[in-house]
Amino acid sequence: MKRALEISVLFFLSVSLCSCPYSSPYNLDQEPGIYVDDALLGSWSAVVKRPNDPMPEPVIVTFSRRNDMEYDIAFSGNLNDLKPYMRIINGTIAGTAFMSTVGGKQFFNIKLNSRSYIAEVIFKDNHLSLLPLAEHFTAKLIFSSEALRNSVDFHYKTRVHPTLDDDFCLRDMVKLN
Repeated sequence: MKRALEISVLFFLSVSLCSCPYSSPYNLDQEPGIYVDDALLGSWSAVVKRPNDPMPEPVIVTFSRRNDMEYDIAFSGNLNDLKPYMRIINGTIAGTAFMSTVGGKQFFNIKLNSRSYIAEVIFKDNHLSLLPLAEHFTAKLIFSSEALRNSVDFHYKTRVHPTLDDDFCLRDMVKLN
């Protein structure tokens, strides 16, 4: 019985450790190089269903122009699961973001609390999806922006489906304003 408990604890620990978005001190590009897309500015809403929660809850992502090439980004909604990891002020996590292109795909470099998160951006039919890479998308240690860019490019070229953190994916968001 004790052995079964140990195995189940190790299993749930390994699953929970693997279900974090990839974060790094590096961005895909050292400096922003793509102008802000006015179509993305404003508030976007998605409904997120947590595995143990019967009621889906809205998450709102707000993009505003920081400068010509950077966005201010704010996530709001039920963010209680993130409290141990991030500073949440008035129910909102705020940071900055800029766009990069790797292998013909668009990515946001989202900077929150001095860490950069990489999320694929899909804007199609007036719906926006932010799909963050999972922590284990690569086994390589990343020591530069160039190494991160090469790892993301290699990952997308060698996988039918990229390794995303499904718990943090915001799919088919609709614009509120």
